[in-house]
Amino acid sequence: MLKGNLMFGQSGGPTAVINCSAAGVFIEALKHQDRIEKVYGAHHGIIGVLEEDFFDMGQEDEEELLLLKQTPASALGSCRYKLADPDEDDTDYRRILEVFKKYNIRFFFYNGGNDSMDTCNKISKFMQENDYDCRVIGVPKTVDNDLYGTDFCPGYPSAARYIATTMMEVYCDSVVYPDGQITVVEIMGRNAGWLTAASVLAADKGSGPDLIYLPESVFDIDKFMADIKRIYDEKGKVLVAISEGVQTKDGKFIPELVGEVKVDAFGHKQMGGAAAVLKEYIENQINTKVRGIELSLMQRCAAHLASNVDVESTFNAGREAVKAALNDETDIMIGFKVNDSNDVELTHVPLEKAANTERKVPEEWINEEQNFVTDEFIDYCLPLVQGLPERKLEDNLPKFANLKFVQAGKK
Repeated sequence: MLKGNLMFGQSGGPTAVINCSAAGVFIEALKHQDRIEKVYGAHHGIIGVLEEDFFDMGQEDEEELLLLKQTPASALGSCRYKLADPDEDDTDYRRILEVFKKYNIRFFFYNGGNDSMDTCNKISKFMQENDYDCRVIGVPKTVDNDLYGTDFCPGYPSAARYIATTMMEVYCDSVVYPDGQITVVEIMGRNAGWLTAASVLAADKGSGPDLIYLPESVFDIDKFMADIKRIYDEKGKVLVAISEGVQTKDGKFIPELVGEVKVDAFGHKQMGGAAAVLKEYIENQINTKVRGIELSLMQRCAAHLASNVDVESTFNAGREAVKAALNDETDIMIGFKVNDSNDVELTHVPLEKAANTERKVPEEWINEEQNFVTDEFIDYCLPLVQGLPERKLEDNLPKFANLKFVQAGKK
């Protein structure tokens, strides 16, 4: 049976429950000291591995590790570091192998979205090609909810609950005055509209958007304005939910209609600014008050509105990753299956399938006019936002984990 040390890292954009995965991995791994001698947490993901910058998680108090379940963002620090194709440049991979050998890393878990699953897959293959025995498991995470092979992604249910709640609150605020008003709310989602679609939960309760636009549909700004004018003429108020990633038929994001946008290390165009551009566009055509609201980081770090389904499923996924590795499984991502009773079952998805494969909102869940979503989406999403997790408070404010971060590697 394989024995050695475990390394866990976090990557990509944080979520309200990403540390639930970490808590699950650490707490479960520390129970198996007959197989796992040391448990390390990489500082800033794969960068921490490359730089030998990581922490000895066995030095932490279990009570603090459990508090990770209610602590948002990436406690270990995150990164957006793209590994090259090993066939073109294997420098980073050789360095990772060197570090793994030096610290006897035999279990490697990486917590992230599409790109992180790709990183997992590449590292695992390189280890195998170089005859280094190591169990590599992907622990999913992304508010975008676009990973292949899982019914939902950790972080999405909590973000969906935040979006639905916030849209209900914005709706109430937007209708208080007798004067006309148009409010455009920009919601995260580069290529998949799962987050923006969650705003329909607010509409289903009578306090939500009139219009919903997803990246799955081509964005036509003339049709957008026609929709706005029609509802404004009927009601005098319009509330719009729009994905930051909607694109025109020419493949341009809304901010690109007025200028260039930056590109990150993975070649992704940086998002944000759609609501501000549309606000100005609407103001030039309709003489009324227009607000542009960008939910930005709030939708992914709002642990105070976390879904208990999300918290517990994510924690269990971290534990399952350890159990799978100890059962000599490798090259898998832990996934989720929601059964007919709305209970969440854990699944094992091949990394090759999960890596860089996007899952989008089904076409049949978008209405014919491409400006709203159907009841089928509500049936999918509503069970995911259920339950209020138990929260420890201090002076009636959230109590977050206060880790020691005992250095284990050497910078």
